[in-house]
Amino acid sequence: MEGMPGTLTPQRETAPRDEVETRSDPDRPWVTIVWNDPINLMSYVTHVFMTVFGYPKAKAEKLMLDVHHRGRAVVSSGTRERMELDVVTLHGYGLWATVQHQDA
Repeated sequence: MEGMPGTLTPQRETAPRDEVETRSDPDRPWVTIVWNDPINLMSYVTHVFMTVFGYPKAKAEKLMLDVHHRGRAVVSSGTRERMELDVVTLHGYGLWATVQHQDA
């Protein structure tokens, strides 16, 4: 078939070596972080974690205590788009939340 008029032979496209190495690095997951604030009650934060994420009370309380004692807690992880949606949802409940790459 090679060389027949009107027949296309697939060509393998190659990228420069350094470009391939850059693209082959796996993406780190994104996380949603809730930060401590002086406004929301601990019971309310626990309620929000149970409502938004469906966490059992024990897990929601543990995360709330991390926020309270450590100043922050990672409450969800996944794609950037999903984490941005989680942040907007948490803002709707009055919590201070941000999205960032998961620590390496």
